[in-house]
Amino acid sequence: MAGAGRDERAWVRGAQAGSASDFEALFRAHWPRAYRAAYLVVHDAAAAEDLAQEAFLAATRALDRFDSGRPFGPWLHRIVVNRAIDWARARALRREVGAGETIEAFASEERRDPATPLPDELVAALASLSPDHRAVVVLRYVLEYTPGEIARMLELPRGTVNSRLRRGLDALEEVIGRPEER
Repeated sequence: MAGAGRDERAWVRGAQAGSASDFEALFRAHWPRAYRAAYLVVHDAAAAEDLAQEAFLAATRALDRFDSGRPFGPWLHRIVVNRAIDWARARALRREVGAGETIEAFASEERRDPATPLPDELVAALASLSPDHRAVVVLRYVLEYTPGEIARMLELPRGTVNSRLRRGLDALEEVIGRPEER
């Protein structure tokens, strides 16, 4: 895994210098998780694709300010999730409503490839959460960031992240039930 970090740092430095091939390597390496995070927050495939692409464009424009010694993924995911939250909030204001589902079932399963779809029941339950709760649940249980990392990414107090996680999981449990109850 250390080699992957070195490759990523080299790709970032190359992309900062204007290398299209290095930017393409970053895109290929991070696209599946960026798209998945956006989709799980907005529950709309076309919007998720647009949001993930917009996030990559925003990241490209801001690469000159990015510290190439830091991991690119968390920085990109912060951009993706913030854009997805904004989109979901705007959609909610237009009174478009989603469906619902719980992460507890997913958290107990084996780790998945980012390209592997989540169970439909889980995707539906995630859609029932508010964008703020959905974002922290996706970052924690799908993208596997720690609460501290999530707090830094979203610029929130760690207690707020923990509260949103708890409330999000409680809401998911109401929709899907506990794994032992199924």
